[in-house]
Amino acid sequence: MRASDAVAVSTVGLRARRLRAALSALGIAIAIAALVAVLGVAESSKAELLAELGEQGNLLTVAAGRTFDGTPTPLPATAPAMIGQIPPVRAVTAVGTVEGVTVRRTAAVPERQTGGITVVAAQPSLVDTLGVTLARGAYLARPALPEVVLGDAAGRILGIGPLDAQTRVYLGGTYFAVVGVLDPVPVAPEIDTAALISFGVADELFRQQGRPTRVYLRVEPDRVADVAAVLAFTAAPEDPRSVEVRRPSDILLARIAAKGAYVGLFLGLGGVALLVAGVGIANIMVISVLERRAEIGLRRALGARRRDVAVQFLLESALLAGAGGVLGVGLGCLATAVAAGLAGNPVAIPPLAPLAGLAAALVAGALAGGYPAVRAARLPPADALRTL
Repeated sequence: MRASDAVAVSTVGLRARRLRAALSALGIAIAIAALVAVLGVAESSKAELLAELGEQGNLLTVAAGRTFDGTPTPLPATAPAMIGQIPPVRAVTAVGTVEGVTVRRTAAVPERQTGGITVVAAQPSLVDTLGVTLARGAYLARPALPEVVLGDAAGRILGIGPLDAQTRVYLGGTYFAVVGVLDPVPVAPEIDTAALISFGVADELFRQQGRPTRVYLRVEPDRVADVAAVLAFTAAPEDPRSVEVRRPSDILLARIAAKGAYVGLFLGLGGVALLVAGVGIANIMVISVLERRAEIGLRRALGARRRDVAVQFLLESALLAGAGGVLGVGLGCLATAVAAGLAGNPVAIPPLAPLAGLAAALVAGALAGGYPAVRAARLPPADALRTL
């Protein structure tokens, strides 16, 4: 039997039972769509993280050590200036945690309800050094006035909406005007939960004395390791072991690794869904063989060989799964595009994902149709014709 004839005969059963075929193909389509979407969404998210990693890979932080009760030990006041003297360093900014000071929406809120917000003294260069953008408002333009800029999480915890001249928070016994709210800072999450005030105000009201607890610096990309090796000795030459040098981009690498782990889990769940869909096709094909015993007997009586009958049902199963695979690949790509658009990520679908999805559908269809095809081929023609 020619290949074209085999395909034509195999589609007869699908066309005769269109609703059953459509529902069976839909099961395969959902499984393949899930697999393609998992790969596509993960790749889109990873592309965003990799782009951010490229931008933040030259950022280093120098953090002060902590005492036994968790209180940060301030760095030497000269640390930012000394770090700025290292030749490959492009930009430096310092922040200092103001201990014992809380920020609340109003004075009526109990002092113990801080919401986990910390008060941090910050320099004007923070925005440029970290590459921070403001969701609304402006940064600390008047460092001598009681003004505060809130991190993304801090703004949400305090319920800060649109900013105006009356938007204030109660900080350390004084009402501060809220002049800005920052966008999230993935490489410096401590900024998200911070209320930023100027060092001048912190020194005047809370006796901060200009002592930083953390220094952020940008260096030349190819000199990051060299600078990291000397930072502790430069920041605190008398006690370099009390200083922690970190590379915030390691957070992004950890997130990329975590996403890879979740991709494996979801692919496993998608594989289970594909297995269930394949069992459904096998069940439908067995029922089809039982319903078409007369057709099988008549074909055998007219000269069809066993392998012709087997090929007919095997192709029917593969075509059914292939149609579901094509639909599933389309749905998976669409879901990836929608998810990436909602998350603000670039659409990045691995080139092999659609091909792998279609191949998986065809393999599942072939395996599902194997037993029904063999059963149909072994059906004695005389027994099959008795159903006429």
